[in-house]
Amino acid sequence: MAKKAVVQGVGGAGAAPAAPLAQAGTHRRDFIAIAAVSAGGVGALAALVPLISQMAPSADVLAESSTEVDISAIAPGQAIKAMFRKQPVFIRNLTPAEIAAAEAVPVASLRDPQTLEQRTKPGKKNWLITMGVCTHLGCVPLGTGQGEPKGEFGGYFCPCHGSQYDTAARIRKGPAPKNLAVPDYTFESPTLVKIG
Repeated sequence: MAKKAVVQGVGGAGAAPAAPLAQAGTHRRDFIAIAAVSAGGVGALAALVPLISQMAPSADVLAESSTEVDISAIAPGQAIKAMFRKQPVFIRNLTPAEIAAAEAVPVASLRDPQTLEQRTKPGKKNWLITMGVCTHLGCVPLGTGQGEPKGEFGGYFCPCHGSQYDTAARIRKGPAPKNLAVPDYTFESPTLVKIG
């Protein structure tokens, strides 16, 4: 009888620890698998960060993505030329006569029909801001400097191929197919314009 008890005791002692060892082995394998996947993920992320960050625009490109221009010194009837993304921008303070001339043109008669209101900001109709690049072949039209020819329509004149723009910078004569482009801009204050 004592023998039987010993056998049961050995069997009981041998069977009881077997289950925790199996569970402990499973937990260790799970931990090793999770650690390996995590290490692989961290390594992949460490390899991707430099690749993705090198595709971001450089500091000089970000600096040129917008331009602020002080317009306080531009008198009515005057225009200046600024630079935005390495291209000229014309900023013109229209006189009441230039505004009236632009509004008197029948929009349906224009090659690229746009009103002056569509080309300016509400309440700032006198401020016309356009890219200074002719839409024909990319020349820079004249008309911002004092004494420069403004063409038959009082706006801008491109001497290369004879395109002429009116006081709203709309194409009126010559080979250019479109009006001078209006960039995105906002008035940061009554005297400061942010282009871009």
